[in-house]
Amino acid sequence: MNTTITLPTPARRNQARSALAATTEPAWVRWTLVGMALTFLSLFLFVPLYAVFYEGLKKGWEVYLEAIIEPDALYAVKLTLIAAFISVPLNLVFGISAAWAIAKFEFRGKNLLLTLIDLPFSVSPVIAGLIYVLVFGLQGWLGEWLRDEDIKIIFAVPGIVLATVFVTFPFVARELIPLMQAQGQEQEEAARVLGANGWQIFWRVTLPNVKWALLYGVILCNARAMGEFGAVSVVSGHIRGETNTLPLHIEILYNEYQFAAAFAVASLLAGLALVTLVLKYLVEQRVKKEKSVAKADADSE
Repeated sequence: MNTTITLPTPARRNQARSALAATTEPAWVRWTLVGMALTFLSLFLFVPLYAVFYEGLKKGWEVYLEAIIEPDALYAVKLTLIAAFISVPLNLVFGISAAWAIAKFEFRGKNLLLTLIDLPFSVSPVIAGLIYVLVFGLQGWLGEWLRDEDIKIIFAVPGIVLATVFVTFPFVARELIPLMQAQGQEQEEAARVLGANGWQIFWRVTLPNVKWALLYGVILCNARAMGEFGAVSVVSGHIRGETNTLPLHIEILYNEYQFAAAFAVASLLAGLALVTLVLKYLVEQRVKKEKSVAKADADSE
């Protein structure tokens, strides 16, 4: 015989207060933590961000605009956009394919694929660039053949694109995999039972369920592609007006003591970072909502 003990209303209130007190820090602790967080953000985010725009505009709008519309700067912008516009769609296709395979199917090498996806997070971008030089450089494994065929990869646009693809390919997949795993396979199986083929299942079931997480991964991938420095620096050769992306162009201007021009161009990347943060925040809210709904559905089953 089960006996349920019901506490009087005052007792329940006291119990709730005790539980709340046990999980709530004193006011001085909360304000101390908030103050430390704001101090950290001010020193390492707000102050540097302000310094970039201040230094870029310090000599006036004419100098600022001249630095941005200078031919080498415009080419750096163009090359940065080319690298991003090629690498992001490639990683979009790879991320969706890898996430779909890992979350929806069981196969040999699944753990190996997960490990390879995380490889750019554990390998220095400089090392990644050196690997491409080792393979495609003039003294590399394919160097002589590429030279004979008049194909240039290192110190050219293809090498920059390859390096950018490598450092950015985990972002889309890593956003989709947890969400797809939480959602399970029930909806796809139901669509299959109803007669849908693979493409119909993907376009009408899988993709709509992960569209916000997909957009979130694309935003992060694009931001990293435009701001990548290490791997691109190794494979680019720093050829002005030919292989310099925006980060490399900024480095050259700074090393030449053209500080106003360097900060002016840097403000473009800073502006991109601000836009990315806003988009990231908006999409992140939708992603959290989708993950919580998927988790609730999984728990109910």
